[in-house]
Amino acid sequence: MTIDFEAEPVTATTGNPEDAKQWTAKVRRAALDAVPPQRMMPDRQPAYVASWIYVFGVITVAALAVIILTGCILALKGPQWWHESGTGLFINSMHLWSVEIFFFAMVVHLWGKFFMAAWRGKRRATWITGVVSFVISIAAAFTGYVSQTNFDSQWISTQAKDGINSTGAGGFFNVMNFGQMLMWHIMLLPLVVVALVGVHIFLVRRRGVVPPFADPPSAGADEWTAEQDAVQP
Repeated sequence: MTIDFEAEPVTATTGNPEDAKQWTAKVRRAALDAVPPQRMMPDRQPAYVASWIYVFGVITVAALAVIILTGCILALKGPQWWHESGTGLFINSMHLWSVEIFFFAMVVHLWGKFFMAAWRGKRRATWITGVVSFVISIAAAFTGYVSQTNFDSQWISTQAKDGINSTGAGGFFNVMNFGQMLMWHIMLLPLVVVALVGVHIFLVRRRGVVPPFADPPSAGADEWTAEQDAVQP
């Protein structure tokens, strides 16, 4: 018996009709419904995407990439290198200033999207992941400041320990413990931030960029409702 593979065309989207009940076909269809390729990698974007508010979002991601790269180099070389070596001081400064740019761009992007009501059109999860990543980034920056192994980090940690101890968190979050703070800074918190940023970018692609508010109706027109501003994904 011979099999004619050309008798029934097979596409990457649908597959053979008789195989529709197989679990692989069901998983493929579910994945395509959840992550449409045309949304994840579109050929064109709406005209309103050409806005500076999205440029600050891209700057935030670019600064995060520089933070991770320079942080990996600093972690490999250690404190003595970044205090005594000219190259180490340069990499340490790059790490610091990329953090400054990261927070500046993120705050501008965050507040800009707040005033644009970026949670419209079933985009609440996109907005929430952005806000939570900002909060976690503050904790990551704090542990970085107390891990500098200089007088600045000593002053920050001694001033912070009483406030943290008063909350009861000092039992497992000891800001005077350099090793613990360094591990929080280079391992735990960065993983959370990178994961949240990745989910945020995924949701932006999945749901699309929020459109601007529609023009309100002229005098005498029907009452404007909030539902008219919402855009379905």
